[in-house]
Amino acid sequence: MGQLELVAVVFYADDGSARHSMAQPQRTLFDTDEPAWEVDDATEQCVATVVIPQRPIGPLDYTVPAELVERLAVGCRVRVPLGRGNRAATGYCVALEHRTAERRLKAIDEVVDARSLFSPAILELTRWMADYYLCPWGQVLDAVVPAGVRAEAGRRLTTFLHVPEEIAARRGELKLARKQAVAFDHLAASRQPLTPVELATAADCTQAPITALRRKGLVRSETRRVALEESPAATTEIEAPLELNPDQRAALDHILAALNAGEHETILVHGVTGSGKTEVYIQAIQEVVGFGRQAIVLVPEISLTPQTERRFRSRFGKVAVLHSHLSDVERHRQWQKIAAGEVAVVVGARSAVFAPTPQLGLIVIDEEHESSFRQESAPRYHAREVARQRARREGVPLVLGSATPSLESYARAQAQDDRLVEMPRRIYDRPLPAVVTVDLRTERHDRASRGAISRPLATAMETALREGGQVILLLNRRGFSTHIQCPACGFVLECPHCEIALTFHRQHRSALCHYCDYEQPTPHRCPECDYEGIEHFGRGTQRLEAEVQARFPKYAALRMDADTMQRPGSHAAALDRFRHGEVQILLGTQMIAKGLDFPNVTLVGVINADVAMHLPDFRAAERTFQLITQVAGRTGRGEKGGRVLVQTGHPDHPALVAAVRHDYLAFAAGELPLRKKLGYPPFAHMIRLVARGPLEAVTAAFAAELVNRLKEEDGRLAAGARIVGPAPAPLAKLRGEYRFAIQLQGVEAAALREVVAGATAEVAPPDDVHLVVDVDPLDML
Repeated sequence: MGQLELVAVVFYADDGSARHSMAQPQRTLFDTDEPAWEVDDATEQCVATVVIPQRPIGPLDYTVPAELVERLAVGCRVRVPLGRGNRAATGYCVALEHRTAERRLKAIDEVVDARSLFSPAILELTRWMADYYLCPWGQVLDAVVPAGVRAEAGRRLTTFLHVPEEIAARRGELKLARKQAVAFDHLAASRQPLTPVELATAADCTQAPITALRRKGLVRSETRRVALEESPAATTEIEAPLELNPDQRAALDHILAALNAGEHETILVHGVTGSGKTEVYIQAIQEVVGFGRQAIVLVPEISLTPQTERRFRSRFGKVAVLHSHLSDVERHRQWQKIAAGEVAVVVGARSAVFAPTPQLGLIVIDEEHESSFRQESAPRYHAREVARQRARREGVPLVLGSATPSLESYARAQAQDDRLVEMPRRIYDRPLPAVVTVDLRTERHDRASRGAISRPLATAMETALREGGQVILLLNRRGFSTHIQCPACGFVLECPHCEIALTFHRQHRSALCHYCDYEQPTPHRCPECDYEGIEHFGRGTQRLEAEVQARFPKYAALRMDADTMQRPGSHAAALDRFRHGEVQILLGTQMIAKGLDFPNVTLVGVINADVAMHLPDFRAAERTFQLITQVAGRTGRGEKGGRVLVQTGHPDHPALVAAVRHDYLAFAAGELPLRKKLGYPPFAHMIRLVARGPLEAVTAAFAAELVNRLKEEDGRLAAGARIVGPAPAPLAKLRGEYRFAIQLQGVEAAALREVVAGATAEVAPPDDVHLVVDVDPLDML
């Protein structure tokens, strides 16, 4: 059978409330064919409802043996027999109740966890995620609890010894060798169990007398997990709050009003780059902490720099930081401290939205427009929407902040579903940097402008560097050349697994696929016509770096992209060198465009603003506007001021015109009517299904069959809803698999989910064909 991301069967309205259920009676794998005479008389028993992540079925019911009743709690993992062969499986207990079972149920074998892994609020949140994102509940549960927490990383099994009271009372009757007697007396006198090593040290003996006592049954042992010792955390001097300007004070007052009201409200803080949004968040969090509550701050992974960590630690001392580079041991320790209430502030990337805060008081999402808040593997959730649900369910405010809010968030604020707070000025009334476009259509006719850097940009760089400033250059393409082509026959070297042009990387003289990592040596002759003059076209960050070093040899340049920032700590080390002035020119992909605050940057150059503008994605213009605005915000943050040069072949594009003017409102006013006319978010909802498999014809046939099933269910859709496809996806082949996309659009999100659930309920994809169900998709390629 092929693989299918099976869907849940309970649907929620857009406000998170249950709309209706299509749930079938709960099934087990072992109760379908039992003869009536084998069914036990009905008696009341403790029944656990169990979700098994590896099996997209259920939930399943099991009885809880009497000896496990006291140990089992909702949210613990259990080991259970599964199927007719009673194969051992691990699942999550999601409900417990005493009731009369109509049929004989199998019993739980073992309770894995000493305590629940989920609070009731988080468990309910995972159920909502499973229903909303059409994903098996067990898969969501596995995603919410980090692997290091499930494995109790950093805790080792340790044996503890003790003397039972009844044996200690018979001490006078025991005839023991001298060393055994000393060890026995030390252990009997101890107020707590001792490890064999601790007992041997206290009794000044070897392990032999202790082993002899254990063999005689005079000493009992138990095994439990004990945390390894942790290195003491570095102390940080606490800094005083900064003085707020009127815009910051007004924004903080809105947040404090929501906090004092003690109920949920979503507040969108739209503040230009450099307006001081972070200080507003910090002072709001200080209010929360002052009441003994906890706060979660989500930031894009790329912005989770040591600079960000230091800023929060300098104000709150103990801060838990959660990101993808933590080891399992570190993540488990942080998780335990959060759950114990030992830290008041949690700062992290996407998955920190699930932090087990027992006293949650506030959630903040900085740069809420960032696509990295969306998980692109199952469960395909968006942290912003999960945070909205969590904040609503726990009755706490949610603060969203950005200089370029997503149009979905802005439209909600415009409709007064959320509160909009504007911060239109930079701190200290510093001006926004002047932004100028350089028309590449004109520059290409100039023989002096043959490289990536146009004459106006080169002149501006020379001036900025001569005056002691620093320069940032953005080119959102890795590699040296973006494709390798034969000028004689037009052949383009492609990845055999993805049908995408390979990128030339000069360091290893190789052609690399950025999607599947396929790599091959760069050919010297055309594989198609044997022409010797095969050429490299297009520009990536490697070629830009070479050009910068050739044209500005007196200044240190540093490249930051996925190729140079692979080692742990390399990202932070590179930014430190730039911050301390060791590097004058920083160039790279979008990782240098966001969240950085360097007052000495006086010039930003965008090498090619058109890279993502014409992708087959309805959000292409929005992402272009956001990227240009964000990178422009990296300059002009100090007393020297700053300017931005944007190289483009389309200077009249509305997204660029608005970005040049720092005019988000103008961009939104132009883009939103187009979205509404075409039925795209935020005025409609979408579900995207992608069938992928190694055989094109088989995959296409399955996609066509699925569309037929969807159309059989479309009576549930409101007027104006539509089903588009199947059609080859824009990236028609990736990693050896052909991809066919189906798109559903409509104003009622719950109805779309019902249709997809109904159509896929009984679908069994052919061998090696996978079906991906993506609710509210961000990636349209």
